[in-house]
Amino acid sequence: MSTVVTDLETELNTEHPEPAETTASFPETNTEQTPDGAFRRQRNLFPVRFGDGPGQYPAEPGRYRLLGSVSCGWCRRQLIAIRLLGLEEALPFVPLYGRDGAGWRISETQGDVVQKWGSDRLNSFYERTIPGFTGRGTSPTIIDIETGKVVTNSYHTIDLDLASVWKPFHKAGAPDLYPEDLRAEINLLNQQIFDDINNGTYKVIFATNPQAARAALGIFEARLADYDFRLDSRRYLFGDRITDSDIRLFQTLSSFERSYRPRLADILGDGNIKHLQDFGNLWDYARDLFQHGFVDDRELYFLDLLPGPSGEYIQGLGFADGLELPDAAEALAAWQQPSGREDLAGSPLYSGPGSGGSFELWSLS
Repeated sequence: MSTVVTDLETELNTEHPEPAETTASFPETNTEQTPDGAFRRQRNLFPVRFGDGPGQYPAEPGRYRLLGSVSCGWCRRQLIAIRLLGLEEALPFVPLYGRDGAGWRISETQGDVVQKWGSDRLNSFYERTIPGFTGRGTSPTIIDIETGKVVTNSYHTIDLDLASVWKPFHKAGAPDLYPEDLRAEINLLNQQIFDDINNGTYKVIFATNPQAARAALGIFEARLADYDFRLDSRRYLFGDRITDSDIRLFQTLSSFERSYRPRLADILGDGNIKHLQDFGNLWDYARDLFQHGFVDDRELYFLDLLPGPSGEYIQGLGFADGLELPDAAEALAAWQQPSGREDLAGSPLYSGPGSGGSFELWSLS
């Protein structure tokens, strides 16, 4: 087990005093609701892109830090992309942990952010960027280490920029996660994955109307069935090429059994919730990615598949808090079973979003 996990486990299990009344705090209340009781996720406050256009930030190795929680799927997506592309030194990662009434804490043992700016609170960087800020700093967030200001917290586009704008700094042999000939179709598929899969579990968990929860579950499982068929003849979502879309789908698949599903079953009944293994192609596909660089030891710990140095698992950190889970060692052994998908290739063409030429009408600016 890496020293990174040792440090994080220590921080997670250390008692910290509550913030003083003078600390800029915010209420951790759920306001992301529609009038009919459905969950509608909040917008990202800083949708700034990397690039050389007006208002964009240039890709400069060492200038920025990625702040995020490894337990957060939106952040883990960026970590997978960084690892596959070899950008670990170009864009250093500094973990967040222990969110309370004053927001996320920043790890003091990993990185130079706290030492340089004298604050271990993510919200302080939002306040430096927007004086008087009283909202909720989110994971992931990229800051400019020299100015101490937020660059972006848009998990929708960070990984796209890492795959494209940051390409001059990729390692030799890095995959092209956002190939130009597929970008419009990747954008559309990513939107579908976000709405129906990544955010789909939250639409069930955070619904205040049972009908909204059941509708969200129906869409979620229908979409899994769609992707299960798509992957029957394709190794990856776009055939023989790993793309950003695969990272986004894996984000939820890797967390499903030990985090989301127990909570979905608690809400709607165990017999009403399918297992990932019920979608044979998806399960094989997820194991294929799992075994080829899509997780490291730190992420395995936060996926509740490896214990920390203390021998304890992180059970309860996520949505399965307080719920009985299957044996973690057996779950890890299942993920390590061969996928048998190495000989698949398949066509990038599919009947999903963008077919019929509609991808030509859609752009991500």
